[in-house]
Amino acid sequence: MCYNIVAKEKYFRCDYIFIKRGDIMKIITFGRGVEVTNDLKELFDKKIAKLDKFFRDDAQCNITLRERKNGRKKLEVTITSKGTIFRSENEDETFQNALDRATEKIERQIRKNKTRLLKRLREDAFLKTSNSVNDEDVEEEHDFDIRVKSFSFKPMSVEEAILQMNLLEHEFFVFENDETHKINVVYRRHSDKYGLITQE
Repeated sequence: MCYNIVAKEKYFRCDYIFIKRGDIMKIITFGRGVEVTNDLKELFDKKIAKLDKFFRDDAQCNITLRERKNGRKKLEVTITSKGTIFRSENEDETFQNALDRATEKIERQIRKNKTRLLKRLREDAFLKTSNSVNDEDVEEEHDFDIRVKSFSFKPMSVEEAILQMNLLEHEFFVFENDETHKINVVYRRHSDKYGLITQE
């Protein structure tokens, strides 16, 4: 793959993919049919930097941009750190509004689960700052209410698994793939599309 390196901004460009190496988090922006302008890059740097306080220097943030046919902007933010994944997907009139909602949701996810995440985040992650979400506004989830179900896996094709999921009116379905003999998951995506999760 050929990269055109812009040394001044520390961005690497290939079509609409940009990589920014920040102080803490590496930010990778993908424009799916959307040009990643300088204004957007500066906006992402500024907003994502507010989440740096939570993460160590191994963190990576992927931002994916799409534009709907109706003109609405869709933005996905995925942050990986210490093997943990944080994700938020939002749609709004502007990418800035969608990003504001995404970063706030991720911070709320972190604060809601802060006790479980303490060893995976920076030691000073939860020191109060003027720009942070107030802990009093976020109720931490302490005990997970887990319902256990046991069932046998029937080998089947992906198409049969989707059919079974639809017949059960579920949002996902776990099955043994009859080709790979591994456990897979099919799930319902937006706009009546489907997804498949496989084992590596």
